This record gives sequence, structure tokens and C-alpha cells, in this order.
Amino acid sequence: MEYHEIKAFYRRLDRSFFIDHESKNYAHLDQPLPIGFEQTISQPSLVMEMTARLAPEKESRVLEIGTGSGYQTAFLAEFSGAVFTVERIRELSERAKEKLDQLGYKNIWYKVGDGSEGWRENAPFDRIIVTAAAEKIPPELIEQLKPGGKMIIPVGPKGRQELMLITKNYQGEVEQNFLGVVTFVEMKGKYGWKKN
Repeated sequence: MEYHEIKAFYRRLDRSFFIDHESKNYAHLDQPLPIGFEQTISQPSLVMEMTARLAPEKESRVLEIGTGSGYQTAFLAEFSGAVFTVERIRELSERAKEKLDQLGYKNIWYKVGDGSEGWRENAPFDRIIVTAAAEKIPPELIEQLKPGGKMIIPVGPKGRQELMLITKNYQGEVEQNFLGVVTFVEMKGKYGWKKN
């Protein structure tokens, strides 16, 4: 997968297709927008960049935590072999599936549940991408990452997180690299933010 391929897809994928209310009018802006249920659709340039850094390949099995609108899922499905996407809000999951079915993707599997636990039945994964911020990296996700695999996850408190690239080598050793500062909605459950 080449960066120019992702950029070309980014240019032709209409983000407004994934938004069903008044925010649709702002879909052309490079910023996150609300999609209901206190969730957001990420800014397009960040979705493109995260996909590029994840570097899925045509045979990759990818786990996505946080289906949301399905916009990021479309990028993953375009460049991967199989996408397993988990969303805790059923209505969002169903809405995203409807959109992605309309786009003709047949390589996506959907689950409604706690994404912080991954999707053990379909593990291990070549790539994992998390689109909600965790207070710390869920060890379940590290366990489900295949040796030689990569994971991208925002980690940190409300309002400001560090986007981390996690790599696991063939000996099972894990390395963390900082990619930049981001702001995502909270990963709910045991890896959510501690409340004051």
C-alpha cells in the first residue's frame, strides 16, 4: 500500500455520505464532527494519516475498535483483506453497516460490544486501530496483535492524548512510538478515564 493510493482514496471518498444530520453541511471541513451519542467522525486528514501509519496490506486482518460512522472503516476495508470492527452503540454499528454495504464492501465483520477487550474469537490480527482514547493501552489488544503487527491507539486524559504506534516484533517484544497529540472521545469501560 502506497501513501499516494490512500491520498487518492481520501480525495474521492465523500465524508458527507457518513453523516445523517445537520453536521453533513460541514463534512468538507478538516475537523471532527458530531454523529450523535456523544461520538464524533474524525477529521479526514487524521483518518488518512492513521491509515497510512497503520500500513495495512491486501492480506491484512485488521481489528478496528470504534466503528462510529464507518468512515475510518471504509479506509481499512479498501486497503485490507478483512476488517473486524467493534462498536459499543448498536445504532451506530447498524448505520455504519448500511452505509458500507451500499459502498459494496464485502470484507467487513461487525460486532456490538466492549471494544477494549478486542475480538478474541478472530484474533490474532495483523493490524489494530483504536478510534477512542484509553487511559492506558489495553493488554488484551496487545495480546491479540500478531507478531510483526502494528497498532495505533490514542492514550491519555480527556482533552489531550498521545497517538501511539505500537509494534510487536517476531520475538513478541513490544515497542511504542509517539506520533503526535490528538483529541478523541473516551473509550468506555475499564480502560476509560478515571473520574475525579
